[in-house]
Amino acid sequence: MNGTYQSDGATLAYCDTGAGLPMIFLHPTPLDGEYWRPLIENLPDCRAIVPDLRGHGASELGSLPVGGFALVPDAPVLTMARLAADVLALLNHLQIPAAVFAGCSVGGSVLLELWRQAPERVRGMVFLCSKPQPDAEANLSRRAATIAQARAGGSAALFDGMAQTLIGATARQGHPEIVSQLRVRMTLSTQALVAVQAGLATRPDSVPTVATIQVPLLAIAGGEDPGISTAEMEAFHAAPGGCTFHLLADAGHFAAYEQPRKVAALLGEWMRRIEA
Repeated sequence: MNGTYQSDGATLAYCDTGAGLPMIFLHPTPLDGEYWRPLIENLPDCRAIVPDLRGHGASELGSLPVGGFALVPDAPVLTMARLAADVLALLNHLQIPAAVFAGCSVGGSVLLELWRQAPERVRGMVFLCSKPQPDAEANLSRRAATIAQARAGGSAALFDGMAQTLIGATARQGHPEIVSQLRVRMTLSTQALVAVQAGLATRPDSVPTVATIQVPLLAIAGGEDPGISTAEMEAFHAAPGGCTFHLLADAGHFAAYEQPRKVAALLGEWMRRIEA
C-alpha cells in the first residue's frame, strides 16, 4: 500500500507492505525508497514500511532553514533532526508505538538522531554502510564543492559519478545493469541536493550516542565502499545493547541493492534472534 502523510508542512510518501514485525527502512541519498525493494522481496515475515525521505522520490522538500553550514552559509539545511522528526510523524500516522529500523548511509545518521529523540520507539537498529562519526575537514570541503557544482547546473554529472563510484566494483562488473537501475532513481532537485549535503555536513558526532544505545544493533559494512570504512563502522561495537557485525568484502556503498539476498539472510537471522 502506498500512502502519504504530513510532517511540518510537507507531504511525504511511504509504502507499507507485508505483515509481522514492523520495520522502517530509511534509504541512502540521492536514491529513494525503491532502493530497498530487492531486499524486502527476499525478507519474509516482516511488515516493511519504506518512506521516501523528505526531498527524495515522491516526498516534498518543504520549507527549510538557511544557514548552519559554515562553508556554504546561504545553503538550506535538511538536518538529521528534521528527518528523524519526519520518521516519528510516520510512526504516529500509522499508530505504531515502536519498530525495528534499518538505515543505509544518511538513513543510518537519521537512526542515531531518532535514538536521541525517542529511544522508546526503537526495538532494534540496523546500520548498512553508515557511520557515527561526523565529517572530517576534507569531507566538508567536498560537500561544499558538490553544492557549487550542483548550483552551476552539474547535478546530472554528479549523479552519473555517484552511480559509478558508490556501487562496488564487483557489482558493476558482474551486474552492470545495476548502474542504470540506480541512476534512474537519482532524481533530487538542485535545492534538495544542496539541502541534503548541508545537512550531512552539519550532522553531529554520534560516537557518544552509540555508547548509550541499549537495543540490539546489526552493522553491515561493504568492503568496496569508497566513503565509509570498516574501521569506522566498527565503532558500533561500543553499543551496550550488543552489536552483530558483518563485512561483505565484495559490496560497495549500496550493499543492500547489490547483494539483496545475502543482506536479507543476515537481517532475517538477526531479526529472529531479537524476537526470541
